This record gives sequence, structure tokens and C-alpha cells, in this order.
Amino acid sequence: MSLSGKRVAVLVADLYQELEFWYPYLRLKEEGAKVVAVGPEKREYKSRLGYPAQAELAAAQVRVADFDAVVIPGGYAPDNMRRSPALVSFVREMTEEGKPVAAICHGGWMLCSARVVKGKKVTSVSAIRDDLENAGATWVDEEIVRDGNLITSRVPSDLPAFLRAIITALSE
Repeated sequence: MSLSGKRVAVLVADLYQELEFWYPYLRLKEEGAKVVAVGPEKREYKSRLGYPAQAELAAAQVRVADFDAVVIPGGYAPDNMRRSPALVSFVREMTEEGKPVAAICHGGWMLCSARVVKGKKVTSVSAIRDDLENAGATWVDEEIVRDGNLITSRVPSDLPAFLRAIITALSE
């Protein structure tokens, strides 16, 4: 498997978008990565439709040195995630270390809160375009945007391209 030995954190919080959490979580496992769901706390979270996902680790338990990449799903979960200083710090430090940081849909809110988009080209669901631009990013309406170690996508239909970009970044 191409990602054997790689460790990826997939963030989770209440109101996550089902496909944007589960597709990366399962697809990266399929490629051989060790995938860990990380939430503000170690507990069960519910999606927008009530589908459960268990955070295997709390944000306070994770260390940047233990992960090769982080994936930030959308839905309204990022608004809950960014209220966790430990999760915001984790995303900031992963970015500063040059590790792949991938956000889809409303996941860009975490990038804004981590203050890592200034001068970067990104995409997202159009609803948060202003947030990203106000944080200093150049926003474009494209399926996938990779600017250095930041990987961004817009919506669930972009997931195949999003995962190809993440897998490519982890394979480099």
C-alpha cells in the first residue's frame, strides 16, 4: 500500500459533513495509512444528519511529530473545531512544519483561525470566500487547489480530486 507507515489526523466535531469526514478517513486507510479521528475531546460526535463518529484522540493528546498530515472536513464542524485552542494550534503547527494540511468546504474556517492562509491561493465552499479573503488568501473557484503544503477543495463532489492530491502529497 502506498501510504504504509504514514499517520493522518482527520478532525471531527459535531455537525460534520458525512462524506467529507468518512471518505478521507476510509480512503486513506485503504491506501495503508494509520488514520486517527481527532476531536476537541475524545468522545462521540454527530454529523449534521446524526451519524456518529468517535474521536479516538482529544486535541490535547496530539503532537505534530506524531502525524504526517491533517484533513479538515467541512459541514459546520469547523465552527466548533476552531473553538478548541489545541486544535487550532495543531493545524497551525502542522502548516508551519510543512506537512500536508487539507481542508474541504467549510474546513477553511480552521485555516483562517490558525492564521495560515495569508498570501496563499485556496478554494472552499463559496459561502466562506469572504472569510478566507479577509484572512489574506486569494480565493478561486476550482475543484482542487494546492499551494505549498495547503490543499483545499470546495464540496463533496470534489472529494476524488481532493484525495488524489492528499495521497500525492503524502507520497512525495
